[in-house]
Amino acid sequence: MATHSAVVTVGPGLPLEIIHLPAPTPRDNEICVRPLWAAATPLDLHQADGGLLVQPPQVLGDGIVGTVIELGPTATKYRVGDTVFGFTWRTQAEKGHQEVVVAPEFLFGKVPGNVSLQAAVTLPNNFVSAWHTLTKDLGFELPWPKPEGYVPREREQWILIWGGGSSVGQFALQILKWYGYTNLATTASKAHHEKLQRYGAAKCFDYRDADVEAQLLSFAPTGFPFILDCIGNLNGSVLPISRALSSSSSTVKLAILLPIIIRDPGPGTTPIYSMDVSTILGTPWPANVEAVGVRTHFYLDNEFLKEKLQSEIMPSLLEWGVIEPNEVVLVEGGTMLERAERALAILREKGVSGQRVVWRVCEDT
Repeated sequence: MATHSAVVTVGPGLPLEIIHLPAPTPRDNEICVRPLWAAATPLDLHQADGGLLVQPPQVLGDGIVGTVIELGPTATKYRVGDTVFGFTWRTQAEKGHQEVVVAPEFLFGKVPGNVSLQAAVTLPNNFVSAWHTLTKDLGFELPWPKPEGYVPREREQWILIWGGGSSVGQFALQILKWYGYTNLATTASKAHHEKLQRYGAAKCFDYRDADVEAQLLSFAPTGFPFILDCIGNLNGSVLPISRALSSSSSTVKLAILLPIIIRDPGPGTTPIYSMDVSTILGTPWPANVEAVGVRTHFYLDNEFLKEKLQSEIMPSLLEWGVIEPNEVVLVEGGTMLERAERALAILREKGVSGQRVVWRVCEDT
C-alpha cells in the first residue's frame, strides 16, 4: 500500500514526529493536492505545546499552497497541475503538514500569477478568519460582488482592531478599507503603524504604552461600538480592552479570537487556555458588551461563503491588489520534520512580529 509522510504532535510539549499514512483517493468533488509550502500558525503551537482540542497523534497544519495531482469524479473547478492555496482542517486527510492533502475543491483557490507561492500561503486561514469574524460575529455586510459605489451603513461608527499587526488584523483592515469603512482604529507596535495606516487605519495606538487604555478612553469616551480582538490573550488584550470599555455607555460588539491564552506557550512552559468569553476572570462583561468567541471553523455553515470565500473572493482580492500578503520569514531545514520544528520554535520564542513563518513541505516542485 502506498503511503506518505506527515508531521504529527504525539503529546503536549513533546517533539514532533513523522508518521506514514495510507495514500488517500479523492472522492466526489475532492481534489488531491501535493503541498509545497505551509504557514506556521499559533494553532499549530497551541496543539503541539498545549494539546488544545487534539487527540494525538494529530497531523498539524491548516493552510497550504500546492499542486493539484488528482481530481475526484465530480470536481470541476481545477485541473491537474494547477497551483492552489487553501484553508483545510476538518479531517486528517485535510491537514496541511503532510505530503498529500485531500479536501473538497471549495476549500481552495487558484493562486494568481502575480503572487509568489510563499506569499500566497500567508492568506488562507487568517483571511478566512477575518472575513468570517467581520460578517458573522460583528455583523458587517460585505456584499460580493461589491456593488459600485457601495457605502456601508456603519461607516460613521468607530471600529477598534486590537492587534492590527497580526495576520488577521492586517487582513481585516484591508477588507474593511476596500468596503468603504473609514473610522478604523487599531493597536500595534509603532513599527507597524505606517503600514497599517496604508491598510486603512485612521488612528493607531501603541499597545506597549503604559497609558494606552487612557488614550483609547480619551479618543472614544463613549466606547467603540465594534471591537475585534485579534490576540485573544488575557493580559495582552482581554483585560486592557475591558478597562478601555469601563466608561462605555453604548452597545459594544466584541469578537475575541479563540482560544483565550491565560498563560503563553514558551520554552519549558505549559500553556493554559480558555474557550469561555462570557466572563473576565469570573466577572461577567458589562450588560452593554456583547462578547463572542470567534470560531472560524464554522464559516462553512454559510452556504454562500462555503462556495465563494476561498475559491473566488480570496484569490480575486489577492490578484487585484486589494489584499497584500503578510511579510514572509522563510524557515530552512534539511527535512520536513526539521523545518516544522524550527517554524514552531520561532513562534514559541515570539521571533516574528507582523510576519508569517513559512516553510517548505514537500521537496519536489
